[in-house]
Amino acid sequence: MYSSTVKKLLAIPGPIELSPNVQNALALPTLSHVSPEFVKIFQESLDMTREVVQTGSSSIPFILAGSGTFGWDQVGANLVETGDRVLVLSTGYFGDGFKDCLQTYGAEVDILKSALGGTVPISEVEKALRKATETGTGRPYKLVTITHVDTSTGVLSDAQAIAACAQRISPGTLVVLDAVCSLASEDIQMDAWGLDVVLSASQKGLGGPPGLSILVASQRTINVLEERIKRGIKSGSYYSSWEKWLPIMRAYDQNKPAYFGTPAVNLVRAYHASLREITQGPISLSTRLAMHTAASDLVKRTAESLGMTQVAREPKGRAHGMTALYVPDIPGVPLAAADVLAQVGKRNIVMAGGWIGHMGWSVVGEEGRDIRTILKVLEESVKDAIAIKKSALNISARL
Repeated sequence: MYSSTVKKLLAIPGPIELSPNVQNALALPTLSHVSPEFVKIFQESLDMTREVVQTGSSSIPFILAGSGTFGWDQVGANLVETGDRVLVLSTGYFGDGFKDCLQTYGAEVDILKSALGGTVPISEVEKALRKATETGTGRPYKLVTITHVDTSTGVLSDAQAIAACAQRISPGTLVVLDAVCSLASEDIQMDAWGLDVVLSASQKGLGGPPGLSILVASQRTINVLEERIKRGIKSGSYYSSWEKWLPIMRAYDQNKPAYFGTPAVNLVRAYHASLREITQGPISLSTRLAMHTAASDLVKRTAESLGMTQVAREPKGRAHGMTALYVPDIPGVPLAAADVLAQVGKRNIVMAGGWIGHMGWSVVGEEGRDIRTILKVLEESVKDAIAIKKSALNISARL
């Protein structure tokens, strides 16, 4: 029987388990958003966010109340004007969602969709970019968007290669990386790779509670925004407007209070606690990423040993912070995800559909105890689900 007092371990691709330090920070009393203590927390959060995406001080982080989807909205509202061409690379549900968002703001979107479980071939990206920049006939893309990890499929795209392709063929095109399901569990080098926007959310690899949209814009992106403002073109949204939020972020960056809308003070404080663990803790960022790779390999090997197959088909195109799986295909035994999940739930683990999350504290905390627990439960649950299904089929056959 379910009891609200029983702690259930989250094994979904976000929200994730929080470290004790982050939980403690979230429970602290609310601060004034213009108090010196909070201003310092916000300023440090901006700096540490830059550190995680590996960018310099000229880039501007935006830490705003909202989900990861709000990052799409910011891109559409502030960088897209009616008629702008955008190339969207889609490896699943969230790439398609980004397309829908940008079309809301008047973008003319061309979408390159991968086969299910695959990545978009770089040759197709190159072909689309070249066609758009053909002299006399083409109109270059304003943006190219990449979903680094699409949660729906567990596919990891080669953001570095795609960005390099865009820079070589269409250097004026802004490269936008949706890193909601990848930041702090996958390597992202914003400056070295030439990324113009990296957008994410607090509740996945960044290790905070849900509720914060995290976005970092390069100086080149800010220049595009400011040129638009000079032409008198307003943002397509009031709350998403960087024209409103940019002065706020710059003020906090200089350790000064400012106001447009009240920040989510408690969430920012918890996010700050997680960022300190990521950037200043005993585990370096590079080691943290290596631990995610090791945990991912272990999860995937264990799942495959149970007869499960991955949705992501390409070995180099598989995420390291989550795994999307099909249940075992056993002739004559119609096993469904619900059968396995029922057994998982009895063991106080929370999974969703065929998705297993393995990022943040579950990977780096307590010597990976959570991962070992998750895998033990997965093994038991798959075996029990198969046994129960076979037993039911045998009883049915005898009736």
